[in-house]
Amino acid sequence: MYDLNEIYEKVLFQSLGPQVKLKSASLVAAGNHNQGIRIEASVGDFFLKLNFDHEKDILLKESEGLDYLRKNTFLQIPETFGCGRVGDYNFLLSEFIPSGRYQLDYWETLGFGLADLHLKTNSLFGLKEDNYIASLVQKNLQTNNWIDFYIEQRLEPLLGKAYFDRLIPLDFLKKFQSIYQVIESIIPPEKPSLLHGDLWSGNVLCNPEGQPCLIDPAVYFGHREMDLAFSRLFGGFDSRFYQSYESIIPLEPGFEARMGIYNLYPLLVHLNLFGTAYLPGIERIIHRYVR
Repeated sequence: MYDLNEIYEKVLFQSLGPQVKLKSASLVAAGNHNQGIRIEASVGDFFLKLNFDHEKDILLKESEGLDYLRKNTFLQIPETFGCGRVGDYNFLLSEFIPSGRYQLDYWETLGFGLADLHLKTNSLFGLKEDNYIASLVQKNLQTNNWIDFYIEQRLEPLLGKAYFDRLIPLDFLKKFQSIYQVIESIIPPEKPSLLHGDLWSGNVLCNPEGQPCLIDPAVYFGHREMDLAFSRLFGGFDSRFYQSYESIIPLEPGFEARMGIYNLYPLLVHLNLFGTAYLPGIERIIHRYVR
């Protein structure tokens, strides 16, 4: 069994080589699944994410998602330096982004950057392989039909898991599934867009230059309104962000009315991760569309 400093030293050795030495380490974030540690090393500062209770490739998929974003947006994405396993821990070593003060054009830059990301298209919805959203497997079997993809790869797996784990009863499962027949009539057709996939305010940082930086993606090619709806679910985004985005690629009319349909997915994620406190939000959306 390693002590923590030994873990940090082995991470630095595996990622950067024997010449890099640990100076100090401090906990900067701790959630239900991950620990975030600021590593001060002989060559600079790094951000280390650790977990030990998930699939062994979970942080590898996060690293691949960051690489995917970095190649497809002008927004800052943290550089990654190493990913693997030490003892019982999965680790991801990346660039440490100190916090800055928002520049006047921060929200406009974020809006333009997300629009730029969404303009990256693909022939199919999904991705060549599955990945994760938080600690949950995110299925990405590719298809040319968004409605089929959303139902079969996003809603059904998490709905089934919630039922299996006794978070919802059978009658609600059936009522939820009855919404599928109305989804197609209210979702406008779009080309597959490259999505961040987990776009809430906690996954956008302000860097030292006062500009936005995206972290913790769950990337795939999907309907671009998914990212916009998710950003509205918990708030924290200025109206200038949305205005700038729509100045590049406007949304089809009626987005406000269909936003809840998209947010069924992140709400199911939260239901499965954190319990039934998130069930009323799901019920309100279902009741809005199914009587």
